[in-house]
Amino acid sequence: MVGKVATVKARQKVKKQQKKKQLGPIKKETKKVTKIKGKCFLCGEKGHWKRNCPKSQNKKEEDETYLWHLRLGHINLNRIKRLVCDGPLSDLKVDDLPTCESCLEGKMTKRTFSAKGARATECLGLIHTDVCGPMSIQARGGYEYFITFTDDYSRFGYMYLMRHKSDAFDMFKAFKAEVENQLEKHIKILRSDRGGEYLSGEFQQYLTDNGIVSQFSAPGTPQQNGVAERRNRTLLDMVRSMLSYSTLPISFWGYALQTAIYILNDVPTKSVPKTLHELWTGRKPSLQHLRIFGCPAHVLKGKTEKMEPRSETCIFVGYPKETKGYYFYSPSDLKVFVSTNAKFLEKDYMNDFVPRSRIVLNEMSGNTIPREVTQPNPIVSSDPTQDQQPTIPRRSGRVRTQPERYIGLGESVENLPDDDDPHTYKEAMEDFNSRHWQKAMQSEIESMFDNKVWSLVDLPKGIKPIGCKWVYKRKRGMDGKVETFKARLVAKGYT
Repeated sequence: MVGKVATVKARQKVKKQQKKKQLGPIKKETKKVTKIKGKCFLCGEKGHWKRNCPKSQNKKEEDETYLWHLRLGHINLNRIKRLVCDGPLSDLKVDDLPTCESCLEGKMTKRTFSAKGARATECLGLIHTDVCGPMSIQARGGYEYFITFTDDYSRFGYMYLMRHKSDAFDMFKAFKAEVENQLEKHIKILRSDRGGEYLSGEFQQYLTDNGIVSQFSAPGTPQQNGVAERRNRTLLDMVRSMLSYSTLPISFWGYALQTAIYILNDVPTKSVPKTLHELWTGRKPSLQHLRIFGCPAHVLKGKTEKMEPRSETCIFVGYPKETKGYYFYSPSDLKVFVSTNAKFLEKDYMNDFVPRSRIVLNEMSGNTIPREVTQPNPIVSSDPTQDQQPTIPRRSGRVRTQPERYIGLGESVENLPDDDDPHTYKEAMEDFNSRHWQKAMQSEIESMFDNKVWSLVDLPKGIKPIGCKWVYKRKRGMDGKVETFKARLVAKGYT
């Protein structure tokens, strides 16, 4: 009787423990009472205690791994695993590394951008645009920026040189008028970065009035405007290569850029199955007229005396958009002109090529001071205009064959004024560098007052005073960039 009472009390005690600790059912074997382990306090699973929990063991291993992660200067998990495999930390069990907030603060990077948007299904469905500049060296004509417009469907591109970043709006209006008239379609979407030239109220209002959807890339995410960014990079890579192969000053990067966009539109790309020109116009392009940028050529002169040479050696610098011909630079006249009558010396140019130093042409940040680009062993000349004159490549001494024919159909030679200095005060005030000319004139007047170059006297009777005029001159460095603006007040000489 006493034994039965003891057994009942034991059972009641076990039931209380089972209720308190959520133990499993009682299993009776012979006359012994055993307890089945219930849920683990750490993981919540049945069959083991907390001290034997596998996750507890993993936590200890993570703590040990994290300890070595801190000791080794926050190196990543792969490096720790290599140390374990190579032997220095062979006793360490590496499975995972807990999140280290210090690593997030010190090593945080942008996530890999792999998303691709839907391509446009027709021309002008989506236009990518971007402004590049200011460049480290000013181009001939005073250009420091350029803007590109790339069609998403065909990848056909337009490029415009700009003197100021604020000219982007005018360039877009010119681009829109041309392409919509040529294709008889309308631009639907314009995608750009968040540059101030695109965010201006005037620009946005114009897009709204014309029913054009404006899309901007997210802040700090240029990948979302990757088509335009990549186009600018490709253009600059081509420009640097072409200038490096030529003897032209770096200030000719504007002409090289126009040539690069002209070539890109006529060659295939991996983004589209056909050439860009074919998708844009429906016609296959012809490449037979292409020539090496910067190569010398004999160009027919316009008017010559009977005993004068009928041609002059010039340098090929591009393809005009409005005329079927070529751009040539005359080293003797320092002018760029258009001609269709020329014999190119490409083979001699290739045989006589001598590698030049690396071309430094980069986009400057807003607070960057332009760096002087010097060439090795410069030739000092008393004539300041010779600084920007390129060297004619050395020609080989081998006997040349008679020219087969002249390239082109017409005989017109058109002079294109390029960056002429103003001749009058009115021209200086209407020039795009008018503020620089004003400073130069003010400096000249102050210098005259300081040096007392004149004396104020009464005009004698019967004598007429002679007049005076301003003489303006741009001073350029070896790289072709305008360094200073000079203005001199001189008396008119009458003899």
